[in-house]
Amino acid sequence: MHIDLGGLKVGLVGPLPPPSGGMANQCQQLLDLFGQHGLKMELVRTNRPYPFSWVENLRGFRALFRLVPYLYSLWKLAGRSSVVHVLANSGWAWHLYAAPAIWLAKLRGTPVIVNYRGGEADPFFSGAPRIVHRTLELADSLVVPSGFLEKVFAKHGFTSRIVPNIINLDRFRARDPECLCNGSCHVVVTRNLEPIYGIPTVLEAFSRLKAALPTAKMTVAGSGPELVRLRALANDLGIIDSVDFCGRIDNVDIPKLYASADMMVNPSTVDNMPISVLEAFASGVPVVSTSVGGVPFILRDGETGLLVSSGCVEEMAAAMIRIATDRGLARRLASAAVDDVQRYSWARVRDLWLAEYVRVAKAKPMELS
Repeated sequence: MHIDLGGLKVGLVGPLPPPSGGMANQCQQLLDLFGQHGLKMELVRTNRPYPFSWVENLRGFRALFRLVPYLYSLWKLAGRSSVVHVLANSGWAWHLYAAPAIWLAKLRGTPVIVNYRGGEADPFFSGAPRIVHRTLELADSLVVPSGFLEKVFAKHGFTSRIVPNIINLDRFRARDPECLCNGSCHVVVTRNLEPIYGIPTVLEAFSRLKAALPTAKMTVAGSGPELVRLRALANDLGIIDSVDFCGRIDNVDIPKLYASADMMVNPSTVDNMPISVLEAFASGVPVVSTSVGGVPFILRDGETGLLVSSGCVEEMAAAMIRIATDRGLARRLASAAVDDVQRYSWARVRDLWLAEYVRVAKAKPMELS
């Protein structure tokens, strides 16, 4: 697709790694890949490090030290951009980072794209004060990464466009299907150690897989406040010697982890469009995931992976055992997933974003009332 950029300048507002969360990784990829494409893109980082290390210890003043330079940077960015692209999320992240970016851009007459992410949009907008809805109404375009969020925002009276998350397929190589679950099974989990990600469920399910397949092992790649409790649970379940809590893995090293995996399990209780599922798809690794949020929009049960109920140890264990013991099933799921993930390739997502930037930048800016 040829798109005339016509001197387009995009102001990007969002976080960067570390930490390597889904939004931060997507922001980094937009910045890097569009830079290679030649698009003029400037970033205002929402998680910029504090100017002095001692500021981190001043809880009452930390936000102020970050907010004042953030607002100044937003004002300057909006003044020299054709369109401002704001990566947004729920809760305090909306109030502190997204909302100021939207209002300042509109005050400067610059069109705004709100790129909303996160699986908790429905409860947030259901209980949000009117100012939150009013702020989103100022956006010239609302873009979401999945059909799940499209339906959520339609429920609240907003029309949105879908531009999927990016998978840079050049970073991943699909495993040889003949090597999957060949005598053993390496299960990987790439979620942080926080309550919403359901790690206890996958530990209990893995203990049942271990009983059926004693050589099975698992790597939990993530960090968080639940580490001590989860290690204690693994010890109580008798699987501590087979579970590697390896901590957070840098994004550049994730392909190497998947290259060693026979199965990826996503046990989360809240989700939108988990990039870890798509990375496993691109790596030719069969996936078992809870059917929460937007996951069923990207994973077809029985075709590109297996879906189970959130928090259900029995269902998760049964699905894991099916993949580990049925090599034909593992190969079919992996092969279909490799084909399906092409929908999220950079070439396709790039063209969608470019078309949206051009469309919004040429549209007449909305007036503040």
